[in-house]
Parts: sequence; structure tokens; C-alpha cells
Amino acid sequence: MMNRPRVSISVGEGDAGQRLDRFLAATLNGFSRTQVQALNATGAVLVDGRVRPDSFTLTTGETIEVDVSAAAIPASDRVPVPQDIDVPVVYEDDALVVVNKPAGMVVHPAHGNWDGTLVNALLGRGTPLSALGATDRPGVVHLLDKDTSGIIVLAKTDAAYRSLAGQFKEKETEKTYHALVLGHVRARAISIEESIARHPVHRQRMAVSGSGGRPARTYVFVLYTFTHFDYIRVSTHTGRTHQIRVHMAHVGNPLVGDQLYGGRRSRNAATQARTKTTFERLMKILPRHALHATRLELAHPRSRQPIAWESPLPADLRAFVEASLAAGLASLPDVARRETGPGWSADEVEGYLRRFNYRFGPEELRALDRFEALLKEHDLLNLD
Repeated sequence: MMNRPRVSISVGEGDAGQRLDRFLAATLNGFSRTQVQALNATGAVLVDGRVRPDSFTLTTGETIEVDVSAAAIPASDRVPVPQDIDVPVVYEDDALVVVNKPAGMVVHPAHGNWDGTLVNALLGRGTPLSALGATDRPGVVHLLDKDTSGIIVLAKTDAAYRSLAGQFKEKETEKTYHALVLGHVRARAISIEESIARHPVHRQRMAVSGSGGRPARTYVFVLYTFTHFDYIRVSTHTGRTHQIRVHMAHVGNPLVGDQLYGGRRSRNAATQARTKTTFERLMKILPRHALHATRLELAHPRSRQPIAWESPLPADLRAFVEASLAAGLASLPDVARRETGPGWSADEVEGYLRRFNYRFGPEELRALDRFEALLKEHDLLNLD
């Protein structure tokens, strides 16, 4: 079936005051109100560039954009096409393939991202992927958000798919992340156990739910304290959508750069003006939320022996941390709140950043060059 184009609609004076879903159902040929609501739930409806709830009241002059192509073929029926896209494979055998996914790459085709995904890239290099699961996500046994970078594994055979999917379902894998969060976590080590469900109004978001959500558990350890943010290590016992982002926002420490969950606002208004200004300028040029999947351990599908993969902190986050150190944004440890032992020293942070230097490929180096150019442009290099 041929995809229909994107539709742009201007709200006239006679349309003002209507609900978004009712207006679109009356305006778009062939769409019921239920179908409009389904489209809106996928993010295919934008009002002046923003996702709005179905009940949103329209105002004269607003522009509504609808990606009606998303409704032409159900996502689960779309077959991904091979595409010639560079992808950093860190390990591969006849059962599985492990990738150091870059930020900005979606894992599999979905509404708004029908190509350019990790699945398209792997198929383009000739990597066979298991046909189990949905048609649009061959080989996919777990997910990383579009702007989360790091280690992800996909199954090449059906036997590997069953084994890996079972391990993730039964929580037999070990997943470790590094992240930067606004403010300061209340203790050196914390455990967050809060159920997560889709936000009742903002359908693109998840939220902590007192009832009706799915259980979720996140472990946090503060590695290093900066003036305005903490550098943390995170492990997850469960794998809910946006789990780390939701849990950290819930405890008052959203990920740096996370526009969806409040990580673009500085929470440290009382701190020194010079360093606060420097930090806010750094945040403005960070291209995404500061979350990286650093390590994944599981049992190999064939041998059942433990196997693990690690990934270095990527160029953009590394440059952000190094620039923060250079700008004097490091702070002394707060012994009163660090009740469970010391974190890293500044030397240990820098040592970790340099630990995997030899693994940086051409794309990583190009990303680092681009970020350092932005630092220079904003006068954030060689700060006193």
C-alpha cells in the first residue's frame, strides 16, 4: 500500500475552541476519532511542533502537522529494508551481534523513523537477524532509547533469540550505565523501587505510578560530584521504557540534557554565578540526554558461559565531563551525604575517560571534533 503524505492544517477562527481529536476526525478524510487518537499516541500529530493531548483546545493560527503515512501500514507488518549505514559492531559470532549504538540512532523501524535504524544498518551489512518477534524488529531482544548510546545485543538465529529474550525476561542479565544527573543524589548509593506506567496525559512520556504500573527497580551509585551535577553509575533490575530517566527525575535528579523529563533546567540557583553560567552554556550544546550503556553481561546462547562487553564513554559525554573538570566545576565530596564509602577522585574520572582511547573509531573522533568545535565557539575551552 502506498504511504500517504504528511498533512499540514492551519486552525482558522471557526475552528478555535475545538478538541484536537474531534477537529482532526472531522478534517482528515478516512480517519475516525479513534484512529486519530491512535496516531496521536505515536507522536504523529504535532501542534506548532509539539505533541499535545487529544483533549487539547485549539487556538486560531496554530499549525497542526499529521504524519498520516504512519497509519498506512501497521508497524508490525512493515519489513525493514537493508541500508548502507556504518554501524560500530564490537562483537559478532554465528548466534548474536553486539553493537556500540551511537546516540541519535533508533533501534528498529517505528512511527516517525521508518529507516536509518540499527536494524536497517545491520541488514545492510548482510547480518542475518532472527525472524522471531514482530516483523519490524527482527533480532531485537532489548532496547535503548534513541538518544541513549552504548552496548546492545541482537539475535542472529531463532535459538539465540529464544535464549536471549528469556534471559532479559527472567532478569538474568547484568546491565550497567553511566549517566550525568542534575543536582546531587541524596546519598552515595540509593535504590529506587517505583512502578512505571505511561503518563495519563502526555503519551510520549512515562511516569511513576502508585497503582497500575509495572514494577521497576534502579540502583544508583555516585562516582563523582561536580558543582552542579553528579556523575553516576546505574544498574537496572528491570527494563521498563525510560526507566532510568523516569526514576532519576522522580527523585529530583533528571538526566542532564533530558528535555522530556526536565534535564534542561539548572537546579542549583544558589551556586556561584560564574560556574553556574558555564554549566548552563555547556548544557545548551549537549546534543542529547547524558546516558550511556557501558556494560552488558549475559550467558552466551550456545555455550551458556558468561560473556560481557564494555563500551567507553562516548565523545560527547566525555568532552562534557572533561570541559567541566577544566572549567573548575568539580566540588569537594560531601561527607555527610556519602554514607556508603568514597566515589572516584578527579584523577580516577580522567583515568576512566582515557581507559578505552584506542577503541575510538573514525565516527567517534569526528563527533569529538564537532563537540570540541562547539566548546571553542562558546568560549568553553581552556577556562580558568
